[in-house]
Amino acid sequence: MAAMQKYSSLLLFLIMLEAITVISATVFTLQNNCPYTVWPGTLSAKGAAISGDGGFSLSHGASASLPAPSGWSGRFWARTGCTFDNSGNGKCITGDCGALKCTGAGVPPVSLAEFTIAKSNNEKDFYDLSLVDGYNVGVGIQTSGGSGDCQYASCIADVNGNCPKELQVLDNSGKVVACKSACAQFNKPEYCCTGDHATPQTCQPTHYSQLFKNACPTAYSYAYDHASSTFTCSGSDYLITFCPSSS
Repeated sequence: MAAMQKYSSLLLFLIMLEAITVISATVFTLQNNCPYTVWPGTLSAKGAAISGDGGFSLSHGASASLPAPSGWSGRFWARTGCTFDNSGNGKCITGDCGALKCTGAGVPPVSLAEFTIAKSNNEKDFYDLSLVDGYNVGVGIQTSGGSGDCQYASCIADVNGNCPKELQVLDNSGKVVACKSACAQFNKPEYCCTGDHATPQTCQPTHYSQLFKNACPTAYSYAYDHASSTFTCSGSDYLITFCPSSS
């Protein structure tokens, strides 16, 4: 009898623990406002893999909700111009990771929504929209139900339409489908914040990073663009919109 009571108590504890985990989960909702299908890529850097981890297709106007456990960190991005076979093998024109289910990062240039989720609702989540690896589609990050600063981070401007020729990525028809970062294009320390430029003091904004910053003031434009590009919120869910509107 004592053994049965001990087992029942353990079972009850595990059920309660699972309930707490579900309650404390952060929900990411991915919304596609682009006038074409995108294939969101997801990559978990820390914590258990999230539902839908790797990637999937998202048609125009569709959305998908992905719960993530406390302590999770990772990134989301939109892939465009993708073709996959029944086994999930294929490629994308932008943001490619080699398969429908990504096991690594997307190939730059790509707009990134990055998150580090707190271990409890009393702590802060950190999130940012990064153009350090370049730009392919507009992205917006909106909080829901959280407390604290919880600012809206977005890149609404048509960066591809104003991309300098030397940074442009073209598809087979000659259309600009992405805009490289200067680091990806030129691979020089002053653009990549490496070597003699590996500190905030020695790596300053450049003409190219300023183009990204002027277009998208709340997005990371280069590696040390922390002050105006890292945001915090506590206990929030997040809406990630691809091609957000200006309204």
